Formats: sequence, C-alpha cells, structure tokens
Amino acid sequence: MADNPTPHLDMPIEAAPPKKKKGMVRRAFLVGSALLVGGGVFGVYWSDSSARARAKTLTETGNDRNFLGWMKIAEDDTVTVYSPHIDFGQGSHTALGQMLADELDADWSKVRVEQAPADTAFANTPLGKGFLAEMSGAPGVINALPGALIAMIARSLPLQITGGSSAVRYTGQVGMRTVGAAVRLALIEEAADRLGVPTSELTTADSKVIHAKSGKALRYGELAAGAAERSLSSDPVLKTRDQFTLIGKPVPRLDIPAKVDGSAVYGIDLVLPEMRVATIAAAPVRGGKLLSVDEKPALAVTGLEKVIKLDDAVIVVAKRYWQAQKGLKALSPQFSDGGHGNVSSASIYSAQEALRKAGKPENEGGEGDVDAAFGVAGAKTLTAEYRVPFLHHAMMEPFALTGHYAQGKLTLWGGLQDPLSTRARAAKAAGIAMDDVVFNPMIMGGGFGRRFPDMTEIIDQVALLAKQVPYPVKLIWSREEEVRHGTYRPQSSAQLKATLGQDGRISAWRTDYVQSGDAEGETSFIYAIPATSRRHFSYQSNQMDGPWRSVNSTQIGFCNESFIDELAHSAGEDPYQFRRKHLPAGSRHLKVLDTVAQRAGWGSPLPEGVGRGIAIVESFGTIVAEVIEASVREDGSPKVLKAWAVVDCGTTVNPLNAEAQIAGGLIMGLSSAIGEAITLDKGAVVQSNFNDYNILKLADAPPMIDVHFLESGAKIGGIGEPGVPPASPALANALFAATGKRIRTLPILTQAKA
Repeated sequence: MADNPTPHLDMPIEAAPPKKKKGMVRRAFLVGSALLVGGGVFGVYWSDSSARARAKTLTETGNDRNFLGWMKIAEDDTVTVYSPHIDFGQGSHTALGQMLADELDADWSKVRVEQAPADTAFANTPLGKGFLAEMSGAPGVINALPGALIAMIARSLPLQITGGSSAVRYTGQVGMRTVGAAVRLALIEEAADRLGVPTSELTTADSKVIHAKSGKALRYGELAAGAAERSLSSDPVLKTRDQFTLIGKPVPRLDIPAKVDGSAVYGIDLVLPEMRVATIAAAPVRGGKLLSVDEKPALAVTGLEKVIKLDDAVIVVAKRYWQAQKGLKALSPQFSDGGHGNVSSASIYSAQEALRKAGKPENEGGEGDVDAAFGVAGAKTLTAEYRVPFLHHAMMEPFALTGHYAQGKLTLWGGLQDPLSTRARAAKAAGIAMDDVVFNPMIMGGGFGRRFPDMTEIIDQVALLAKQVPYPVKLIWSREEEVRHGTYRPQSSAQLKATLGQDGRISAWRTDYVQSGDAEGETSFIYAIPATSRRHFSYQSNQMDGPWRSVNSTQIGFCNESFIDELAHSAGEDPYQFRRKHLPAGSRHLKVLDTVAQRAGWGSPLPEGVGRGIAIVESFGTIVAEVIEASVREDGSPKVLKAWAVVDCGTTVNPLNAEAQIAGGLIMGLSSAIGEAITLDKGAVVQSNFNDYNILKLADAPPMIDVHFLESGAKIGGIGEPGVPPASPALANALFAATGKRIRTLPILTQAKA
C-alpha cells in the first residue's frame, strides 16, 4: 500500500496494511478535525502551498518545471513522473506513467518514471482520499472535503504506502490521470495565448500543442515554464475509453532493462566508502530475551569489530559480511523463551477451536436471520472445518538496511514499503526528530506485505546500530534469520455451516473464523443468499503476523470456495452450475465465471485420474475466476496440469504486466496450497530456509496458464493480489474431482505424506 501530494486536486490515497484500515480512518478523521480546527482554512491552504513549493525545490534541477509534485517537464520535452509507490517487481511505475502520459498526450519515448522522495511533500494524497472514501462508507462526504485538507491529513499520518493493490486503482486513476489532464489544459491555454487563437482550435499529441489551421505546433518543453504559472483545474475532463492512446496498451515495463543487465541496485547491493556490515541472531522463540553471551569467540575472528547486545538479540559488526557471519556462528548466546516454550502449531489450532466454541465473537456481520433459517424443517445442513497455516513471505532478497549516523542526523538506504513511516519509526528508535532522518528508498527483491515498517524490527535495529558505529553500517538478516523471524500470514481456522433448501439453493450460510486481526477487509461475499453470518474470533499467538499477498483473501477464498463446492456435491449438482444459480443474472461475477468455464472447456471429458476444479473470488475491487486441472502422483503429491484465469478489473492499464501479475499470483497461490507452511515447536519456528520451506519448483508449475481479461469499464480494481485467492480452492476442488478426497487443511503435501 505511497503517493504524492496533490493538494488541491481530487486524488486518491494509497492503501495501508488492511488490518489497520479502520484505525487509519479513525486517526485520519481525528487528525483532519484537529488540523481544520487548529489551523483554520488559511492554515490548511498555506500548508498545502508550502508542500508544493518544497516538492518543486526537491525535483527541479534547471529549466524544468514541476507540476503539483507529481511530474515535471524539461525544455527537451522529457516528462518525469514521480511515483510515490516503491518498485518491487509489480510494474506499477510503468502503469502510473502510462496513465499520466495518456491524459497528458505525452510522447511515451520521452517519459521517465522516478521514485518520489521520502518527504512529506510527497505524501500520497490520492491514496488517502481513495481509502478514506472506501473505508468510511461515505465517499460523498470524503469527496466533498477540500483537496488541501486531504493532502494535509496524508502528510500528517504520514502516508506513502505501497500495498493493497492500490497504485493503479487509486494513485493512477484519481491521481496521475487527473494531473495529466490538468497539465494538458494548462499547456493548451499557454499555447493559445502565444499563438493568439482560441483553445477550441488546439489539439495535443506526442508532447505538442497543435494548431491545425495554421500548421503551427509548440512543444511541451517550450510551454512548460508558462504553464507552470497557471492555475490548474481541480476537476479536468478525463478521456473516455475510446480516446486512450496508452492505457490498455502492452507497453514494455520500464524497470526490466536494468534488472536484466545488472545495473539495478537493491538494498542488499549497496556499497558505501568505509561501510561496515553487520548480521544478527534474535531469540529463537519470539518474545524471548537475551540472557547472556560471551563476546570473546566472536572478537577473535579477523575483521570482526564489535558485538552489540540488544534486549532480544545479538548483533556482530565486521568489515565484510562473511566475517560477520563467522563471528556470529562463534557465539553461543543464551535466550529465554519468554513464557512461550509450550506453543506449537497444534496448540494454536486447539486454542482457536476452544475460542470458537466459547461462542463470543469479537465482531460479526451479515444479513438475514441465519438461526431461523437453520431451524427450518426438512432443510439439509452441512458443516465443515478448514485450517490454514502461517505463511512466510519468502522474499528473494532477505532484509538489508544501511544506516549512517553523523552530526545528529541519521541517513538510511534500503527497500521498505512505506518510506515516510520508515523515517518516523527510525526517528523514534534513534531518539531524534523525523526531520533529522533521511531515507533513500531503493527497489526491493520482493515484499508481499513483509516490508511494511511496522512488520519488521530491522529499522529499530539499524537506528540503534548506526549510533554505535562511526561508519555507514549495513545490517543483513541471513535467510535463516528472515525465515525464523517473519511476520507471517496468520495461522487461522474456520467452521462453515450452511443449509440447503428443498429447491437446492443455499438458504443460510455462517462462517466462524479465528485468527488475529479482522479477516473481512478485502474480500467480498459474492453469493446471493437470504441469510448470512460472518463471526470473527480474535486470537493472537506469540508470533508477529500481518498482511501477505492478498492479505486475508487467501484464507477466506479457500474456505468459501471449497465449502460451496462441498455444498454443490451435497446437492448433487455441478460445481460450476451450482455457483451460477447463486450469482445475480447479468452480473459481472456471472460473466467472469461463465467465461472461465467456457475457456477451460468445463464439462468436456478428462483423462482418467485428472480432475477439474473451479473457484471465483472478488478482492481489492477485482473479480477473478480460475479453473485448475490436476492429478495425483504415486507419492500422493498433486500435479497441476493446466490453469485458466479470467479477470474483470474494470480497465486493464497494461495487459502485459497485468497478465504477469495474475499468472504470478496464481502460481503463488498454488505454491502456498501445495507445500508452504511455517510451523512452531516449543515456541520456535521449525523452518529455516528454502530446503524446508517448500516453495513450488518450476518443474511443478502448470505448463499452461491461460489469462484472459474482460474490459467491463467498471470502477478500476487492483491487479497485484487478486490472482492469488482462487488458486488454492480451485486446486483443492480439482483434487476432489480426481480422487473423491476433500482437502480442508493446507498445505496439501502434509496430507499426502500422512
């Protein structure tokens, strides 16, 4: 879930980690009220003007001109777009550039996209506005607020998040497109004055304003200085679909060449003069404390300079990483278990079951009288229980963050999903003001929610470490450390209960789920059922857990789409047709479901031992249906043969990248379903690396993945995460079709080996 400040434009904000959405809305409301009451209208607009001036100072380098902090135009017509979102392979930089350039009518060959500075002048106003409108349930009220107030709230939070599949649907749709359209109008007005013609006679294309009657044209670079002095429209007319020139086109991603030729620099690659390298060992049991450690064996290692004791960890500092690793291995630190020595994966499931049976949910929602529906005579009731384990984010690049403390200021370099919050957390840990912290955001080798500042301790560790080392120091978590001290997708369990009426339709549905946080935020319940109930029982183990790609939609999607398959079987109906009868006629959901069934040849004969499964999930405003064909090997492990995905995200901005995101999400969903699991024994994580954290191998990935998009023109949805949730239930349903065995507990391999 990060964005730029466009104070007086209506633009959306970027999504915070979903489990904090409600808190963010409350805090934003309180902050906004305080700002408006305390500073008054004049203060709000003065702050807004000050932020725009600072954005210009940070980005203008010569004769180029900045517009609203989001973009600048140089004399040679180069357009630079500033993305408030971090690049970690999701392709949002290219998509955001396309959206702005399309409305601007810019020459794409002259468009560049750069990372926005980690400065409050680039707080993500569009993201903030979009999320507040969505989460408050009162979009009209939010949209009526002054843009300057929304921008001030975004700066005060501070908000610069990358996540929640929010870059395109919020920052791009409301932010980048609006800025591009507003700047284009300003360029036309400037050209009209220079040429002495009405604006109605001017058109734009390829970074030029054209007057067809006279055959004259002025380049954007010639007009930029004058246009930058003009007032920009806060509500410019945006292009319609038939007018797009870049949106919807398979534009090659801008970040790929540097990643191919090796010139891209990740946080773990950074090298600075005199830099030292550190590594860490934390208490094996989360919540444990460092009891004692003998420093002498480590200090005897050549190149090792320092051993630093923290409350729950020990850090060693050396001139090189391998020296630091050798020194760390020479230590034998003693840790307590923090009272969590009896925690195991099995004990967590038992505690969750007991909590659910106690019948005191933390919150609940739904429609209709479920209990009355369950009591109807002659109705057929089905109950099933599902379990999913902790999941690790398994980033290809382990954590690496560099810090340098000098003259009362702390400078950081690395890849994290919220640069402004990184600065705030580092300032608190170092005991200095946020203005004394500089963060240089870098591209990341994966994230999936793991790199939010409140999802890792590395910021605190580096802030403390930098104050004790008189050189720049890079702290690297080893792969083992990163696996054993992750912020996992919650281990959760759920009991689902439903009743089938005599007409074969579902008359009531109840989901009782147990996990940390609220699992409702991102996933829509799409079926038309008279009575529904969703009850959440909150349980927290000793582990840190949080958002994982698609957040809670993987758990909810697995449970719902597995259970409706069970209901179809109980009703004696085809799973695809059974879903159809519970979706509204003419709905987007029904079209997505029908299309994936048609493309997959649903109902056609299959080879013996091969099953076909289907699932449909709406998350982050996007509907995805997937069909999986699979069989079972002799050792009981699943073999995925083919996969189909049909997607309705409203408008596909970049089909090339969108296809990659959906296919990648589908594979990640399959990987998590088949073999991935973080398990606990005696309070500690059992897994340590990719040898025992079972990521899907290339040889086991489906050799055929068909991805198809439906351009419905509906409100634009996210694309980075929605491909994940349908994969696990579609596979489980396919395996049932092949074997007759229901999968209710993940990962599947644990049952194959049982």
